[in-house]
Amino acid sequence: MSKEKNSNAWSFEQKRFLLKRLIRRDFKSRYKRAFFGILWSMMSPLFIFGAQAIVFTYFLGRSEHYISYLIIGNIVFHYFTDSTGHEMHALNANSGILSRIKIKKEYFLWSKSLSCLVNFFVTMTAMFIIVAIDHIRFHFSFLLLIFPIICMFFFNLGVGYILSALYVFFKDTEYLYRIFTRMLIYFSAIFYRIERFPESVRMYFFCNPVYCYIHYFRSIIMYNTIPDFKLHILCIVYPILFIIIGKIVYNVNNSRFIYYF
Repeated sequence: MSKEKNSNAWSFEQKRFLLKRLIRRDFKSRYKRAFFGILWSMMSPLFIFGAQAIVFTYFLGRSEHYISYLIIGNIVFHYFTDSTGHEMHALNANSGILSRIKIKKEYFLWSKSLSCLVNFFVTMTAMFIIVAIDHIRFHFSFLLLIFPIICMFFFNLGVGYILSALYVFFKDTEYLYRIFTRMLIYFSAIFYRIERFPESVRMYFFCNPVYCYIHYFRSIIMYNTIPDFKLHILCIVYPILFIIIGKIVYNVNNSRFIYYF
């Protein structure tokens, strides 16, 4: 008991130091033995979306700025799957440490989430390069993107709490979640515009939190338009809801994790 109390009584500086070390470890392990290292975060989407630009814009005759529409949707969706996927394995991947040392398991979840956020900022560089090539002007409203990024960070974290807890007990969670995300991409309007649907159908897209964040990014970058108040509310409500649910699922099972490592 005394050891556990001491682990929970760490100072703010000690917690911050631990998180920094974990984030640095996660970020380095992602690009371990890769010659180009962090550049792959920019090069990979540039190659992929370069091919998509040729196929969708030239062969299929898509509308103007379609490649920007496509890359924004893809990169925001990839941030969601990348972050939640790494968070799902956060506890299990560090089971050896957690079995030997009394330490808050949440630190490993937060480190994965923060390292994926750093990677997302790097990937956004590739997005802005393609947006510039697509002749979309940069403007001050781009600074407003910090709002959906913060909201999405906490939304991903909430989903991560749920997935990491489920994965400890049920390894099939990984395969089920992979199927789910592959289905979700088709309901996130990555490749098509929802304007083709009647108004009564469009409203259902906003039941998908990932689409809300994609729509916010596109509104700011492509149309220089601040989304309406309702979208702002949704962007805030979804992370709050999933953080609450995630913390409940995590806390209920926290004491049982050690028996399944």
